[in-house]
Amino acid sequence: MAERAFRTRSFRAWSGARAFRARPGRTWSGVRVYGLVVAMWVRSTMTYRASFAMTALGNFAATGLDFVAVLLMFTHVGSLGGYALPEVAFLYGTSAVSFGLADLAMGSMDRLGRRLRDGTLDTLLVRPAPVLAQVAADRFALRRLGRITQGLLVLGWALTEVEVAWTPGKAAMVPLMVVSGAALFAAFFVAGAAFQFVAQDASEVQNSFTYGGTTLLQYPPTIFAQDLLRGVTFVVPLAFVNWLPALRVLGREDPLGLPGWLDFAPPAVAALCCALAGLAWRAGLRSYRSTGS
Repeated sequence: MAERAFRTRSFRAWSGARAFRARPGRTWSGVRVYGLVVAMWVRSTMTYRASFAMTALGNFAATGLDFVAVLLMFTHVGSLGGYALPEVAFLYGTSAVSFGLADLAMGSMDRLGRRLRDGTLDTLLVRPAPVLAQVAADRFALRRLGRITQGLLVLGWALTEVEVAWTPGKAAMVPLMVVSGAALFAAFFVAGAAFQFVAQDASEVQNSFTYGGTTLLQYPPTIFAQDLLRGVTFVVPLAFVNWLPALRVLGREDPLGLPGWLDFAPPAVAALCCALAGLAWRAGLRSYRSTGS
């Protein structure tokens, strides 16, 4: 019993030390490790190019069905919540591309619960590399490019059809909202993974904010209740992915009557969410005690 208690205390101290050492100063090391692991999985994927092409095409077609549903809806209605088809396509495209980028980079985070249950996270802890980078790059799925491609096609069509008086500021907001949205979704992936240290079967909770969030943002905010809009603005800031900046680009009124300067806040909100997600990850990793087997 004494020996077992000693081993447990030693493991706790060791894992806590690793979490403590994972500070912002090791960011470049994490990026390098992430790139090396991703390159390994890409080489593995491209060994079977025909298989990769078919899976990427399948991913493209499967995600494209979401927009087909929107097109079918507009065969029966002229507008949705006061938004015309090109405007809905603009929301759809920005949401799909932002989520696609985050899913490509961080989508493997939802596998953490499985590693916690079977104890394979321990193998990552003993490697001289940041755990977050290893988990994020694990089984990097290049086929997810299909989702990004489909979203870019819809967004490109929307930009040519939407009735907007384009200015340099509005034009700059489009790539800015896509990048900020991707950072926000990446923060949700990391925060969801951190929650799995507490509830190991909580991957579906994470998916409700990532996969569910991108589906929500593909539709106009005017079709949802105001309580929901407040929740995705002030509690889980999904509205900053594309709703708020899109209101500025499309020249639409905010359903909640929020101040206009919030339309420019997505980069700051994304940075704050990434910082909070990083703190949550470190707290979760520090609390990890292995499976005990």
